[in-house]
Amino acid sequence: MIPLRDTIPSRRTAWVMRMLLAANLAAFLVELRQGHALEAFLYRFGVVPTHWIVGSASDFLEWPRLFLSLVTSQFLHGGVLHVASNMLYLWIFGDNVEDRLGHGRFLLLYLASGVAAAVSQILVSPHSSIPMVGASGAIAGVLGAYLLMFPSARIITLVPLGLFWQTVELRAFLFLGFWFLLQWVQGLTTIGQVADVGGVAFWAHIGGFVSGMIGVALLRPRARW
Repeated sequence: MIPLRDTIPSRRTAWVMRMLLAANLAAFLVELRQGHALEAFLYRFGVVPTHWIVGSASDFLEWPRLFLSLVTSQFLHGGVLHVASNMLYLWIFGDNVEDRLGHGRFLLLYLASGVAAAVSQILVSPHSSIPMVGASGAIAGVLGAYLLMFPSARIITLVPLGLFWQTVELRAFLFLGFWFLLQWVQGLTTIGQVADVGGVAFWAHIGGFVSGMIGVALLRPRARW
């Protein structure tokens, strides 16, 4: 299913959402300019779970960079489809969440959800040496917040029906509930996999989504209009 738009207008311009979208696109352009140095670039600014395993006293010197990577990894992506799909979700769901939370609290929710997402994946796959990159975890937090604040909103969705695609309206709790269930089921299949196998960080999505729901309760969004 591909979301196209929701039916809830925003009263305020979502400046932070636009800023984050621009930052992600700018970071992707920087990635494209890395050439043969791209792999080293992703290992430096992405989250590599095995780097968090302390093997010697000198490893503690790396911790400032490791903590910084929890943020920088949120702005890196593994390809055009990866960044395009993430930015589509951010564009559709981010403006309403920012409208309700306000600019500062929305930015806090976004970044905190991204950090929680990375930590969740580290805990599940601590021996993985594959760099984890992408805004998916942070955006999952936005989706979790959206679910609690706008459960009855209608999402215009493109759904495959055999050889054809059909546009349908789905309530947010159905669309996002199915999305979360899919992440959960697929996440269970990754437990126990070989550490060096790459793929989608489903547990980062789960951790980010739950973090976004908790964040709504803590940040106290504006009352509904």
